[in-house]
This record gives sequence, C-alpha cells and structure tokens, in this order.
Amino acid sequence: MPFVHIHWFEGRTDEQKAEIAKRIEEALVDVAGAAPEHCWVKFVDSKPTDFIIPDTQD
Repeated sequence: MPFVHIHWFEGRTDEQKAEIAKRIEEALVDVAGAAPEHCWVKFVDSKPTDFIIPDTQD
C-alpha cells in the first residue's frame, strides 16, 4: 500500500489538496501498478514559523 506523506506550509484549500492527491494516485497507479483503493495521501500543514533553518554558510 503506497502511503505518501506531504509536509508543507499551510495555505492550500481542500480542493487543491484533493486535486494533488488525485494526481499522485494516478502516478502511483500508472507507473507503479498500485491499486487506487490502496493509495493514501496525507497532508500535514505547518506554519512557516514552525521551522528553523540554520544558516549553514559559515
């Protein structure tokens, strides 16, 4: 069972998420031969302030 986990910044609508999930499912079915009923997509929305990216240019 393919399980796709998308962790990104908040701001997408439910309709956008549904369309993205549909396209990911189509790719998994077409390319990997997965059964559509076994394709799961999970979205985790976070605020940009939830992340700290340290400056790596010392």
